[in-house]
Amino acid sequence: MPAPSPASASPGLRPLGLATVLLGAALPFLDFFIVNVALPTIDRDLHAGPALLEMVVGGYGIAYAVLLVLGGRLGDMVGRRRLFLWGTAAFGVTSVACGLAPDAWTLVVARVAQGAASALMLPQVLATIQATTSGARRTKALSLYSGTAGVVSAVGQVLGGVLVSADLAGTGWRSIFLINAPIAAAALLLAVRAVPETRSERPAGVDGWGTALLSLSLVSLLVPLTEGRAAGWPLWSWVLLALFPVAAVAFVVVERRLERAGRVPLVPPSLLRVHAVRSGLTLIMPFSIGWGGFMFVLAVALQEGLRMGPSAAGLTLVPMCVTFLIGSLAGPRLASRYGRRLATAGALVQAAGLAIVAATFWFGWHGLGVLGLAPGLAVQGLGQGLLMPLTIRLVLSEVPVDRAGVGSGVLVTTQQAFMALGVATLGSLFLSLTPGSGMREALMITLAVQLVAVAVTVLLTLRLPRTVR
Repeated sequence: MPAPSPASASPGLRPLGLATVLLGAALPFLDFFIVNVALPTIDRDLHAGPALLEMVVGGYGIAYAVLLVLGGRLGDMVGRRRLFLWGTAAFGVTSVACGLAPDAWTLVVARVAQGAASALMLPQVLATIQATTSGARRTKALSLYSGTAGVVSAVGQVLGGVLVSADLAGTGWRSIFLINAPIAAAALLLAVRAVPETRSERPAGVDGWGTALLSLSLVSLLVPLTEGRAAGWPLWSWVLLALFPVAAVAFVVVERRLERAGRVPLVPPSLLRVHAVRSGLTLIMPFSIGWGGFMFVLAVALQEGLRMGPSAAGLTLVPMCVTFLIGSLAGPRLASRYGRRLATAGALVQAAGLAIVAATFWFGWHGLGVLGLAPGLAVQGLGQGLLMPLTIRLVLSEVPVDRAGVGSGVLVTTQQAFMALGVATLGSLFLSLTPGSGMREALMITLAVQLVAVAVTVLLTLRLPRTVR
């Protein structure tokens, strides 16, 4: 393979190349959520139990979040298209391993490997867009990326429900993983032809200490929160939680020292001091907690509480998919006119939609069908579609091109880590309240907590830059 070209000399990203990297971006987001509606079927088939089921979801998210920044750094060093190809190939192979898993533990291990493959692939998408586009083309590409991420997150549960119900060739839940193989193969063939190679003009080496400490910080927080409740909060879970603040502080100290010494840390503190980056990432945190937790809890409530089948539970989300896409496509034009006020409006619309969803569940629990949640989910999806593309655009607007991989890795790590945290916290809250309070009441409490997170998001939009670059 020829050596990558510097970012400054890289050719532009043509429409086929953009479609290819967006196809690659769709796969990790798809697989974070596609498994939600299949969990009851996996449990029955593999006798997994609650703890292993949570690891099927959480193991993927934890590996994904832990390695994303490193994946972005490696793309800056060895070439973003090259890492995209490696990650896509690994994602296809690990997806097949998930689909052929003979038992629950094998599935968990394969899901962790799948998350690691995603971490190699996804940062290259945003970094390639950042390095090969500018002006209106970059705005459009980032909007399409965010629209892809949001729509595919919901479509994942729709597709998962349809595939499990269809039971293609008797594969049942396994088809939700096996279907990734031909998609990954198509993305590989297209990427070789259509995606330009780029890398940083001044690639930095791997920050070993930073990588180890960031990994330890995320693992010590996410593993006990994901597994602690199902395992009965054993001693190891409390030890890991106690280790988290120590590892996090050590990571910050090491990164600051490295940058002061003139070296390039894994997450440069100077990057986080940029107002657009800092304010955007701060907003993404509560948004992602609510989004990850909501999708998990909704899948459980529809199937276990309302006794919908996997297909019906998935199809319930179609209105949210449609309006998220509409909001994402309309966002760039509206953002140029209204600036950050669009983000505030989007967050308020999302809050209204979530309130409608909660009211629908409370007053219409008995007999609620596939279309019953459509109004609330449609409003919620529109608000999210207006909010997130603009936020992603703001975060990346002031990231230098030669740090595109680092900036993309930090952005996606924040998204994935806090989505995994949302599954762990809101999911655990919902599951722990259900036996004593009943599923409807547990769902109301969980949605109320999410509504608080949305209210925080509304306030954080006021800290975003006033104008959009």
